[in-house]
Amino acid sequence: MPGTPELVTLHVWRIRPSALPRALVRMALDPRRLRATDGVRFGKVLGTGTGTGFGPGDADPTRWAALTVWDDPSAAARFDTSPVGRAWARLAAAAVRVDLRPLSSRGEWSGQRPFGDPPGGRVDGPVLALTRARLRPARTLTFWRAIPPVAAALHAAPGLLARFGVGEAPLGWQGTVTVWRDPTDLVGFAYRHPEHRAAITRTASENWYAEELFARFAVRDVVGDRTVLGWVADGDAGTVRGGQA
Repeated sequence: MPGTPELVTLHVWRIRPSALPRALVRMALDPRRLRATDGVRFGKVLGTGTGTGFGPGDADPTRWAALTVWDDPSAAARFDTSPVGRAWARLAAAAVRVDLRPLSSRGEWSGQRPFGDPPGGRVDGPVLALTRARLRPARTLTFWRAIPPVAAALHAAPGLLARFGVGEAPLGWQGTVTVWRDPTDLVGFAYRHPEHRAAITRTASENWYAEELFARFAVRDVVGDRTVLGWVADGDAGTVRGGQA
């Protein structure tokens, strides 16, 4: 796969409960269609969770997402007129797009390194953290039992703007998306909070994951209805045009 992409987008759609059958059809058809979209290097259509527990009972059937890595940023501007973009727009009661620039990435997703080897850089403004893992079946129960203390601690974390689970339906909610006011808040939770540090230690000692990826991004822009993300007002964070190096 080529080097670090200039642009990654996260599209998130809120649908009415009555549209769920059509959303499930989209989940069956759109992964391949998204990957075949002009300019797409890597793409995943995802179910989401509420973010209150990040467990198997956390599913939110009214919210769906697509994470897309673009070879050409100009192609991203045409997503709304693509077959996938049009199909989800017809279902959506509300929608939002988050434009992202990769800062760091470790691990693989479906055997690929979709975000390359980002050079990092200084960030003034919000950042998004993405975790994604494929659990080992024998470790699944132990993993889900370890999640509630981390989820509870995350709820009260300073600087947290949004959080929700993501997963490749119907396999479960195997990842998290969190948005932070600035990198200091993210680092403070990730490396200094005791519940999260304990989970990191157990990840290594108990070998929970068959595949894992951890990535961080500068939030370049948020376009649309931020409430779809569960965005929390925090100072002037409601207007997001930060994250530039």
